[in-house]
Amino acid sequence: MHRPRKEMIAETRAKLITAARHAFGTIGYADASMDDFTASAGLTRGALYHHFGDKKGLLQAVIAEIDGEMAVRIHEIASRAPSRWQRFVDECTTYIEMALEPEIQRIMFRDGPAVLGDPAQWPNANACVGSITDHLTALQQEGVVVPGVDPETAARLINGASSQAAQRIANSNDPEATSKTVVAAFQQLLEGLLKKQGSQPA
Repeated sequence: MHRPRKEMIAETRAKLITAARHAFGTIGYADASMDDFTASAGLTRGALYHHFGDKKGLLQAVIAEIDGEMAVRIHEIASRAPSRWQRFVDECTTYIEMALEPEIQRIMFRDGPAVLGDPAQWPNANACVGSITDHLTALQQEGVVVPGVDPETAARLINGASSQAAQRIANSNDPEATSKTVVAAFQQLLEGLLKKQGSQPA
């Protein structure tokens, strides 16, 4: 039975992303051989070039997939929070703590920035800033966050800080210990936004 071209293209892309994700997550971007992971997917290097342009383009696709999965998990965890403020804090700290997971650590927070540059310039960055801005705007309207802070400016600073925090954990010789130190410091920074210092809202 003849399969639609769109379906075949989607399957080919998925195979390449899966194979590359495994290679990037286990041996790293630099050591991952395009010939090896295309062969493991039963495809050719030509297929990779056709669908992603090059190895760097494939890394971007892998990161986009992982980022989407991270967003779902973060939303699920944060949705259990008892207040909007706690949900905001949980979203930020959960993202940072994911730097402890080997695949995310290597691909998102080590190889990604090394190959693709500043995460603040990645395609998903605007969505992250937008989400944080929305949180801060709502928290200001509720009287939880100090009124003089511009939400978008604060959101960009927080987004950059969380990215740097995650990268610090990922590149640490002792990620577990570093994570505890980093998360504690990050939470103190967030608490500086509270209207009443030293106490979190109910």
